[in-house]
Amino acid sequence: MFSRRAFRLLSPLLLALPACASSSTSAPPSSPAQAEAPPPDVPFPWEARPSTAAGIETPAAASPPVLIRNATLWLATGKTIPRGSILLQGGKIAQVAEGDITPPEGARVIDAAGKFVTPGIIDTHSHIGVYPMPGTVAHLDGNEASSPVTPDVQTVDGFWPQDPAIERAVAGGVTTLQILPGSANLIGGRAVTLKLRPALSPRQMHFPGAPDGLKMACGENPKRTYGNGRHAAPGTRMGNLAMQRKAFLDAKKHEDDWQRYRTTEANRIREDQKKRSAYEAEVESRKKQQAQCQDDPYFSSCAEWQKGWDKPLDPPKPSDPGAAPPRDPAKETLIGAMRGSVLVHIHCYRADDMLAMLALADEVGFQVRSFHHALEAYKIRDVLAKKNVSISTWADWWGFKMEAYDGIPENIALLQESGALPIVHTDSSEGVQRMNQEASKALASGRRAGMPLTDEEAIRWLTYNPAWALGIEKRVGTLEVGKDADVVLWDRHPFSVYASAEEVWIDGATVHQKDKKRPPWSDFELGQDTGRPTTLLPGGAP
Repeated sequence: MFSRRAFRLLSPLLLALPACASSSTSAPPSSPAQAEAPPPDVPFPWEARPSTAAGIETPAAASPPVLIRNATLWLATGKTIPRGSILLQGGKIAQVAEGDITPPEGARVIDAAGKFVTPGIIDTHSHIGVYPMPGTVAHLDGNEASSPVTPDVQTVDGFWPQDPAIERAVAGGVTTLQILPGSANLIGGRAVTLKLRPALSPRQMHFPGAPDGLKMACGENPKRTYGNGRHAAPGTRMGNLAMQRKAFLDAKKHEDDWQRYRTTEANRIREDQKKRSAYEAEVESRKKQQAQCQDDPYFSSCAEWQKGWDKPLDPPKPSDPGAAPPRDPAKETLIGAMRGSVLVHIHCYRADDMLAMLALADEVGFQVRSFHHALEAYKIRDVLAKKNVSISTWADWWGFKMEAYDGIPENIALLQESGALPIVHTDSSEGVQRMNQEASKALASGRRAGMPLTDEEAIRWLTYNPAWALGIEKRVGTLEVGKDADVVLWDRHPFSVYASAEEVWIDGATVHQKDKKRPPWSDFELGQDTGRPTTLLPGGAP
């Protein structure tokens, strides 16, 4: 206990202490853990940038379940079920079985005896929508040939969803396309992967979650476009590689600038948090001292503590953030390629050009996902297999320019035999209608040359391998439970020259029926065919 006189002497001080504490505390931490939390990462701007292929998930519930029974199922996993059933439900492949499946309530049941079911075909190389039909100058949006290096342009911004070629591709069993810029430029820009459903905007067709592609080109086209055509760089293959190398090195410097900025900002934030934590700790310490002295004014340290209370305690001010480097979408695209979030696809014909691009990739730090056209890939098939580079090519089209001179019909088969990843592509709004026949021709050429290729291997040239090249193999490319119901029913063996797609589903919804007249997808064709309904398709729904 202490005397009333002592209490009267200490009372003004005791009354001032709570006021001192309250005036000097602006935002105490909600918990000790919050005060000690590490600084948040300062994001790279391209990490916050949404992919052009963010996609829109379609409401699969609107489509009733579909059960296809008694069909030959080419799973594209290396296995065939000669007499099986497959259930499409909720936009996904719900069941795959040998024998029969009990249909769920309300299901549409198809007896497919004598018919075949495959995954939807995927074309890794298409210019549909950016070089649409009819081919008028007003519709030519595939090459931004104003500069040889344009990584910041995006095909999604030039795609015309009214292109009549889209519906014709679907009639050939194609469900997914990668829309690439053309090959006039060394670095042509971002490619987008689309699901082929009727839509008013290409963003309604985006394949959800598919990474963007980056189109590059080597060889004749860029040097012809700029050197021969304009007397500008590049005019040689030396110039091609030099300008591509410089573009990636400039992008790497941009990334380094951002990394330094992120490091500086993280350190600044960390120091600010340390100062804030020290301030909040001092506030708490004074509160405890004041409380102790109120309980026991004769405590020996009260007089010493009071000296500290007389000093003002102002909350620390946040330090000024440094200036961030300027944004550069072109460099950010190339950084994405080096980091693997943007997949690199390169137009290249000759073996030496492909080897040069692989050397450049190793030098500056990106992975080639697929060489396109690649007519001399068979010459370096061991290298391509070792590097895990896919080859998107034709079955038997070559000889139309000097770098396309040395093609052979066994190219795809030799790649398959070597353990590489061959892909049948089209680069054509006409060829895309018969991709099954292209695979059949490549298969026949390999067999004639003595290679024991199977149908199961060949169907992967159209399905799983291109899905892998586009980074979507976890969702499509095989008939497996849980994958998207992008499925084709063929009226006979798919590699027959007489085969046609009887029905095509995307996300479990019918987008093509051979024997049923449906409204045209493109308003360009309204009234062109008197045998078809003229009702415009509503809001992207078939």
